[in-house]
Amino acid sequence: MTLSAWHAYDHYALALIAVVGTFAATFAIQWFIQRSRWTGWARSLQGVAPPFINIIGVLFGLTLAFIANDTWSAHDRAMSAVYREADGLRGIAALADSLPAPLRDRVRASLAAYARASADEWSQLARRGESPEVHAHADALLTLLASAELSAATGGNVQSLMLRKASEIRDHHDLRVALSKTHVNPLKWLGMAFLGFLTLLSVAAVHLERPRAAFVAMALFALAAAPTAAIVLVQGNPFQRPSSVTPAPIEAVAAQLHG
Repeated sequence: MTLSAWHAYDHYALALIAVVGTFAATFAIQWFIQRSRWTGWARSLQGVAPPFINIIGVLFGLTLAFIANDTWSAHDRAMSAVYREADGLRGIAALADSLPAPLRDRVRASLAAYARASADEWSQLARRGESPEVHAHADALLTLLASAELSAATGGNVQSLMLRKASEIRDHHDLRVALSKTHVNPLKWLGMAFLGFLTLLSVAAVHLERPRAAFVAMALFALAAAPTAAIVLVQGNPFQRPSSVTPAPIEAVAAQLHG
C-alpha cells in the first residue's frame, strides 16, 4: 500500500488502535492494582468517593459526543451537496429546453459530460482526491453558458439564472471535495483518549478494595467507549464505506441527459 493510500484509510487503523488500546489499558490498570509490586501502594489510595467518576466520565462523554457530531454533520453536508449539485444540473437542463435545438443539444451534452465526470470522481473522493476532469467540464459549461450565442437565444435574465446555477454547482462540488479531505484531528482524539484513560483510572480508584469489581466496571466502560469511538473513526470520510454518500442523484441526472 502506498503512502497516499495509507493516509486515505489510516482512520481504520486508528479505530483498531482505539479498541485495542482501551482494552490494553483496562488490563494494565487491573494488573497494576492487583498483581504488580505496587499493589500495596495502590490499595493505600482507597477512599475515593464513587461520585468522583461522574466528573471525568461526563467530560469524556461530551468530548466523544462533540467529535461524533462533527463526523455525522460532515456526512449530512456531503449528502446535501450531492443532491443540490444534481438539482442544479436538472435546473439548467430545464432552462435549456426553450433553446433552439443545436444550442440546446450542446448545453445538454455539456451537462451530461459534467455529470458523468462528477459521478466517476467518487473513487477518488474515497482516497481524499479529486478529478481534474470535473473542473475542466465545469469550466466548459460556464464558458458555454456565458457565450454571446446563448445570450442572444435566451435573453439576459435566463442566462443569468443559468450562470448562477452553474456557479452553485461548482460550489457544491468544491464542498464535497473539501469534506472528503477532512482528516482525523489528532489533538481532539488525543484529548479524548486521555480523558478515557482518566475515566478508567477513576473507575479503578473507587473499587480498589474490590479488584474483581474494579475489573468488571472498567471492562463495561471499555465495551461502551471503545466500539463507539471506533464507529466514529471509521466514518471519518463521508465518501468511504460503511456509510458512504452515494453518487446516485448525479448518476440519475447523467442518465436522464444522455437519454
